[in-house]
Amino acid sequence: MKTKLNSILSIGFMVVFMLALVAFTAPQDDWEVPAEYKTMENEFAGEDEDGIGEDLYKQHCKSCHGKEGYGDGTKANEIETEMRDLTSEEVQSQSDGELFYKGIIGRDEMPNFEKKIKDDEDRWMLVNYMRALAN
Repeated sequence: MKTKLNSILSIGFMVVFMLALVAFTAPQDDWEVPAEYKTMENEFAGEDEDGIGEDLYKQHCKSCHGKEGYGDGTKANEIETEMRDLTSEEVQSQSDGELFYKGIIGRDEMPNFEKKIKDDEDRWMLVNYMRALAN
C-alpha cells in the first residue's frame, strides 16, 4: 500500500514538474488584437496640435516606455514583460487601431487606461503621439 502511494506521488510530482517546465519555457504568445480594433479608423490621424497626446504620454507611459519611447523608462526594469520600443518598425507597422487597443485596453503588465483616459479623442491623440515618436 505504501509503495503504491509513493509511486502515485512520484508520478504526480513528475507531471507537475513537466507542466511547470513547459509553462516557463514556452515562447510568449503574440498579442492577439480583436479584428474590430485592427480595422478601427483614427478620425484624428496626424492631429495633436494642443499637445494632449504628449501630455498623456508623459503622465501614463513615460515611466515605462521612456522619454523618447525606446522602452528605457525608470520603471522598465521592474517589469517582467519585454518592454517595447515604440519607435521600432515592429510597433510602428501596426495599425492605429492595434496601437489603440494595446495602449488603452492593455493586458498583463500593460495597464488598462479606459478609466484614466475616458475621452476617445484623447485616446487617439495618444496614438498619434506614439506615431510621432518615430519621427
